[in-house]
Amino acid sequence: MECHECQERPATLHYTQVINGHKTEVQICEVCAKEKGYMTYPEEGYSLHNLLTGLFNFDTTHVSTPGTHIQKEKEHQCPKCGLTFSEFKQIGKFGCGECYHTFSGSLNPIFRRVHSGNTEHRGKIPKRKGGSLHLKKQVVTYKAELQELIMNEEFEQAAVIRDKIKELDAKINQKEAGDSR
Repeated sequence: MECHECQERPATLHYTQVINGHKTEVQICEVCAKEKGYMTYPEEGYSLHNLLTGLFNFDTTHVSTPGTHIQKEKEHQCPKCGLTFSEFKQIGKFGCGECYHTFSGSLNPIFRRVHSGNTEHRGKIPKRKGGSLHLKKQVVTYKAELQELIMNEEFEQAAVIRDKIKELDAKINQKEAGDSR
């Protein structure tokens, strides 16, 4: 397919844009893409690393006065490896396992951007091999609901949830006893 702009070179970039349900497709060559601003990355190419660090790079500064003075927040630094949060955003990798704990308060916005708004992994569990995992996940959900009901002093509903938890615990124990035979 030829480039839509110059109609001389083969199209190597296929750009699709959807705005308010209206889809626009452009097929252009690399030269025209650079001229039109579709390609703004370095000459060596755009790597997965560049994509991930681009997702991590959001501004953590805040304006301290109505003027133009911008003040940076104090930089978090991992006590084990010495990596700072800005270095993590630059390279896209943690230095050690302790970094997860050190930067945990700042990671949710990144997870939301990378995982379409989700901050918790909710993967699938195989039905045949999952065993009691489905029931255990349900117990965790019920326990959180139970705590909320107790905090709101809704004791009748809390008693119902408590009974459901007991039933699920019994099923879990029964399944685990059957699996160990």
